[in-house]
Amino acid sequence: MKIGVIGSINMDLTVTAERIPLKGETLKGNEIKHIPGGKGANQAVAIARLGSEVEMFGCIGNDDAGKMLLKNLENEGVLTSQINVVDNVPTGLALITIGENDNTIIVVAGANDYVNKTYVDSITNELLKCDMVLLQHEIPQETIEYVIELCFQHNVKVILNPAPARHVTKEFIEKIDYLTPNEHEAIILFGSEVSSDELLKQYPEKLVITQGEKGVSVCLKTGEVLLVPARKAKVVDTTGAGDTLNGAFAVAIANGNDITTALQFANIAASLSTEKFGAQGGMPRYQEVINEMEAYQNEKSRNFK
Repeated sequence: MKIGVIGSINMDLTVTAERIPLKGETLKGNEIKHIPGGKGANQAVAIARLGSEVEMFGCIGNDDAGKMLLKNLENEGVLTSQINVVDNVPTGLALITIGENDNTIIVVAGANDYVNKTYVDSITNELLKCDMVLLQHEIPQETIEYVIELCFQHNVKVILNPAPARHVTKEFIEKIDYLTPNEHEAIILFGSEVSSDELLKQYPEKLVITQGEKGVSVCLKTGEVLLVPARKAKVVDTTGAGDTLNGAFAVAIANGNDITTALQFANIAASLSTEKFGAQGGMPRYQEVINEMEAYQNEKSRNFK
């Protein structure tokens, strides 16, 4: 099966420090790196590394950063022929501070704002050749809704990772197959009046709420709320862990796995990604994830005995 990713392509400007600075505070950084990123591109690379066919749809600037990012995607095995190069507009940029096993991120959209309805019209034929489409919130909202409607009309499955968090109407939630917010994003989407369990029960096997080191929660069609626990990791950098999880989840679902198995696979892939530096640098290969899944199952069996 072919997976399409339509979303952001950024250059990550990453600085490490002993901790994340407080408001108004200046800290000494340890090092600074330019690293390929963007939630869309990250998820596409995660999918490619896990062995699935994936095409990236998005926009870059006609600058050195854009050329570097395009080359990086090609080297990772991502199909790139539909990526549009926009003249006189900078490639998207993310400013990332890493400290104490956590991060803060500021995103400057740049060419990502040109992933608009006109662009979607230009790539519709190729987009609809995909069996599944993965979206995030680093491109214009009207584009996201336009793509959801297009895929809904043509029976193409959609996963929406609503990050950064912003409102999604009930109409469009009904038209997607999977919605994957973290706990903070779920509150912004649905409010804090309803508990996570109640929310999950409203959208069985559609709403997936990620909870960092705790794991991932979903409501099965039986009505049971399931927490898929996270694998313990030797954390180096959490940047891109959520993107790895979403890419891995897409791969597992596209391969026909049930949602429980898909989330186990995605959880392990995400935890492995935190053990190396960079959003894409730590993303695992398929066999690495399978090996860890087998090790986890063996450990569970030993503990049960």
